[in-house]
Order: sequence, then structure tokens, then C-alpha cells
Amino acid sequence: MFFKRLYDPDLAQASYMIGCQQNGTAIVVDPVRDITRYLDLAKQEGLKVVAVTETHIHADYLSGSRELATHTGAKLYLSDEGGGDWSYAFEHESLRDGSEIRLGNITLKAVHTPGHTPEHLSFLVTDGARTSEPVIFLTGDFVFVGDLGRPDLLDEAAGGVGTRFTGAQQLFDSLKTKFLTLPDYVQVWPGHGSGSACGKALGAVESTTVGYEKNFAWWADLLEEHDLEGFTTALLEGQPDAPLYYGRMKRQNQAGPALLGKMRSLEPLGGEQLQHALERGARLIDTRPRNEYQDAAVPGSIHLPAGKTFGTWAGWLLNPEKEYVLFARNAEQAEQLRHGLWMTGIDNVSGFISSFEGLLLEPQSATPVGELGDLGDTFVLDVRAKSEYAAGHIEGATQLHAGRLTHDLDRIPRDRPVIVHCQGGARSAAAVSVLRAEGFQNILDLEGGYAAYAQLNQARL
Repeated sequence: MFFKRLYDPDLAQASYMIGCQQNGTAIVVDPVRDITRYLDLAKQEGLKVVAVTETHIHADYLSGSRELATHTGAKLYLSDEGGGDWSYAFEHESLRDGSEIRLGNITLKAVHTPGHTPEHLSFLVTDGARTSEPVIFLTGDFVFVGDLGRPDLLDEAAGGVGTRFTGAQQLFDSLKTKFLTLPDYVQVWPGHGSGSACGKALGAVESTTVGYEKNFAWWADLLEEHDLEGFTTALLEGQPDAPLYYGRMKRQNQAGPALLGKMRSLEPLGGEQLQHALERGARLIDTRPRNEYQDAAVPGSIHLPAGKTFGTWAGWLLNPEKEYVLFARNAEQAEQLRHGLWMTGIDNVSGFISSFEGLLLEPQSATPVGELGDLGDTFVLDVRAKSEYAAGHIEGATQLHAGRLTHDLDRIPRDRPVIVHCQGGARSAAAVSVLRAEGFQNILDLEGGYAAYAQLNQARL
């Protein structure tokens, strides 16, 4: 059996390729939208992708299942469990609890494990060349290393009402009947790692075992005591803010993400071409480091620095209906950044620039904390997570997670000064750039964020 985990650190997301080396076939589970990595791996290993599946309708990224199946001609297997409003709306081979996908000696058995979402499937993998017993459990967003998939996302981001309590009950039952009944030796390979907002305390190691989670997971004793109330309380409390683009991802994945097909390379633009694009409503995404952006930038540009969280930040802060132009050092980086935008459905990128020559630039500097003085009627906007705000905040500040910013612009006044901060300055620089692009005039960025503010106040005591 061939088994490979492919991990995207930006999304903190794991997909899997499993193959039967005897007959040269493979299946991909939970692919992302940029399918190049799967095509390259299959070619490298001499495998043909004949099947594609996913554990559930994802909310944190656009699925590549439809894209990969279309490109390779593979069969697309998707869950028809759960019913209700979140059934897949495009053509696929139906999977239900107990359904099997066979590739030579390899069998994937679908196990309905609702809780995170109603339709959620996990997959028991058996290598028939060695044994008739399953050896791997692909758990998607059901069981993570040290944690469980959160059941509140339909409420938080997709317009559900009270679904978190039903989901918690389902998760409790799924653990009892579908997880605890498995042999301790079965390996658990989840769909996310540390950093994902699909849980609150995901472990940083890649995998675990059924036996380890039975003995050491936070929920183990609550299951043994049949304490559903205690389980529900512990599961729901302290969950991270759910960025509102999750609702859009969920709807697009349910309907079927737009197919990318064969895309033309991005066109390099000159200063005059960029100016024409800006005049018709396009926005420039400035991907330079924060210090370079703050020294001088195109007015109205959006600051999203290139790096391992570029795609996630794009989902948080960008409107997929708008046209964008990238700043990139070269054509290769432009394509890499464009692929990152695809992950959260930002497809309308018309070109890139690699120089600011001939363009009007203005400082985007932050305000040192020592210059704040009396805040008076200044509106203080804290774009950190709820947990960070609860641990300490500027008196009178309004908390609005950066991932919800563009959905709640009406909460921010336009008739008085607004000072924006995060913990250290990175998130607020991006948030401020978006607000300025949205026409807010009197916006200040707090240099050093809340950490600098707290340090200054401590020194004054």
C-alpha cells in the first residue's frame, strides 16, 4: 500500500493519497483546489488517480475534489448522509455508512461520523495484501490529535440556529459507537493540524492512534462517565472566532466550486496599465513585508504579506467579487500567490506588477503607542480573537475579529478617529489597509499593538 499525507501549512489542512501499487491505482481524500501536487505525486509514484473523495463539505477552503476528478476522469465519491440543506448539489457517486471504495488490494470503508457536520464521513482503510482488518482511520474533522471537530461552525458562519447542540450530541454518539469500538492499534490521520480554526486545541503532531485518544484525550473521561452535558459544555466553550468567509466556502463547496481548468499565466502590468485597472475598480494586493509597505505604498492598496498564511488572510479580508492585481517580485512568485488565492475562492486576478516605478506612493506608517495620549472620542477597534480580548484589552475597545471585519463595516464609525490594533501589529496593518480601501479616512494603526500598549502602561505603574 502506498500512503502519503500532503499538508498545506497555510490552511493547516491534510489531504491523503492512497494507492495500490500492485495495480497502479490511487485515491485522493480531501484534495485542495490546487491539484498540481496530486498530479505530480501520482506521476512520481507511477499511479493513476481513479477515485476522489472527501470527508465532508468543507468550510475553511475550496475543495479540489471536483477539479481533480474532472481533470483525471476519476470517479467522484461523496457523502449522501445527513440530509437537510447541506447535501451535495452536483453529480457524484453516492457514499453512505458502510459503503466501500476498492482499489486492487486497498479498501476504504465509509463510516458516518456526524457532529462537526451532519454529512461527515470518516474512512477505515484496509490493506488486503496484509490483513483483512483496518489499519488506518481517516477522520477528517471528526477526531483530531488531542481534540475534536467543532460542531458550531454552521451556527457561527453559515447561518444555522442552534445546530451546535445537535452537533455536540451527534459527536458524542459518533465517538461512542464509531470510534471507541475500534481496536487501539488503528492509526488516526485527521484532516487538520495545529493552527486550524476547525477546532480549538489541535495537536502539532501528524497522527495518533485510537488507543492513545481513548486514554489521554480531554473527552475520554466524559465519554466513560456518559456525561453528555459536561461533554457539550467542554466542547463548545473557548472555540476560536469563525471567520465569516467560512459560510461562503461552505455554500460554494456544496454547490460545486467553479472549475479552474487550464489557466493562462498572469500578465505582467506596467504602471499605466495598473492605473487603468485601479480606475475601473481593481485593488492592488501589496505582498511586501510590513516595514516596506508602511514606508511607502500605493494609496488604497491592501496589505497581505506573502507567507505561510497568505491564503487564509485573503479569505478573511478580500471580497471575491472584486478584481485584484498582485505585487510580486517575479512571475514565479505571482503564480504561487495566485494559487494561494484560489484556496479561498479569490479567482479574479488580472495581472501583477513587480515594480512601483512611476506610481504615486504614500507612507502607511503606524502610530507609536507613546503618542496616543487621551483617547477622547476615539473609537478603539481590537481585531484580535475573543480569547485574546478576554485576556486583556484597552478600556472601552470594541472587539471585532479581523476575519469578520469586511462583513461588519457598519459597526465602525466614519465620523470620528478610529485606532486599530491587534497583539503585535501584523493583523492590524492588514485590517487598516482594508478600511482605507473601503473609504475610511481617519484610521490609525497602533504600532506594536496591545503588547506595546500593555508594556507602556506597566512601565508607568
